Amino acid sequence: MTDSIYIPAIAGDGSLYPIEKMQAHLDGQLHLAVSVFVFDGDLLLIQKRASTKYHCAGLWANTCCTHPHWDETVEDCAERRLTEELGFTLPLIRHQTVEYAADVGQGLKEHERVTLFSAQVDSHTLQIAPVEGEVEETRWIGPRELMREVRQRPQDFTPWFRIYLQRFPGLSFAEAA
Repeated sequence: MTDSIYIPAIAGDGSLYPIEKMQAHLDGQLHLAVSVFVFDGDLLLIQKRASTKYHCAGLWANTCCTHPHWDETVEDCAERRLTEELGFTLPLIRHQTVEYAADVGQGLKEHERVTLFSAQVDSHTLQIAPVEGEVEETRWIGPRELMREVRQRPQDFTPWFRIYLQRFPGLSFAEAA
């Protein structure tokens, strides 16, 4: 049995309170999250989620995403998760916050207020070390190829990643901040 992880949920009045992560997903409770997008020029580093993940296993997603722990800042959370999933750290640029809701299967729902982060790197020098149990595979992909793949095989991509792509065509969210 694993220890429970508490994340910040958002009450109707906008205040934050701790909720157990799985309970937030069962209830579809609005909660905080982060999503990181690492670019080399217009190429985006995407990851295939591990086949053992409790939801959206084996699907392609943005570079990394997660929920802050209770009393953790979104900045610290984004940096932590890069290391936990991909084995590297980078200086990140904070962008806007977006909200979405999506059914992620198995009776679970994401209802997130997500802070977006990005970084620009040289993909030839970045040392990526995907962590077993978190990430199955990574690759760099351009916007046209990514959009083509999402159109042809949407079921291969996480619901939140498809939502981000709809809201930020060409992954231009960084310019909109």
